Amino acid sequence: MKISVIQFQPEFGNIEDNTSKIRSYCENLDGDILLFPELAFTGYDFRSREEALEYADEMGKGKLAELQEISSRRDKIICTGFIEKDGDKLYNAAALIMPDKSKSDSYRKVHLFFRERFIFDESEKGYFVTTSNDKDINIGTMICYDWRFPEAARTLALKGADLILCPSNLVTKVWHISTPSRALENKVYFAVSNRTGIENRNGSKLVFNGGSLIHSFDGSTMAKAGFDTEEVIEAEIQPQQTRNKSFNEFNDIFTDRRPKHYKQ
Repeated sequence: MKISVIQFQPEFGNIEDNTSKIRSYCENLDGDILLFPELAFTGYDFRSREEALEYADEMGKGKLAELQEISSRRDKIICTGFIEKDGDKLYNAAALIMPDKSKSDSYRKVHLFFRERFIFDESEKGYFVTTSNDKDINIGTMICYDWRFPEAARTLALKGADLILCPSNLVTKVWHISTPSRALENKVYFAVSNRTGIENRNGSKLVFNGGSLIHSFDGSTMAKAGFDTEEVIEAEIQPQQTRNKSFNEFNDIFTDRRPKHYKQ
């Protein structure tokens, strides 16, 4: 199957135009799985929790409902970052929208980065894997800063993920060093959609550095975007090839684990 990773620059606060762009990609790309950046509908650098709540109210559930309709009609799996409001809680979340609406769900970011801790609540759901029987694929989701924690990708892999999707708004210069390892050490496909552009709303300039990637399960790079361009990168993946975790006749990266020695 084909995965399409969409790299673009959300315009801060312009939910309608950002949604229109996301919707257009969903209608026109032929990938089976479409991955968009973190907080793709709104932009990233909120000045306060109150401001973020206003945008969450403006977005409501309607924008995701539009993508659900496209997903079901076009038989596409869509993953995109968004603000999720749940009662008095507010989350930096990623919607995993499945053609079968009953399987659609949202991942709430576990590791909050920089000023996010003043805007969003910490996840209580943790990591989970969603299975598409029709497409024979198991998908895990994480967001941006989660990449720094090997436990995040390992947890998803142990739960059965063949592919990890990572919507991102990355500003660091080092993440490309580690993402191949997350794929290799777990024998999973790993895809990052990182936005581009600059936001300067809180007295410090955030430069998002693009470079979106699709890694194969051996850690190699199957596709890579530029650092400041709007573009789509694509790759053909074979999820079934991730499920045998052995790499020779004696060693298996999961059955060889000795967790009793990993405790703090």
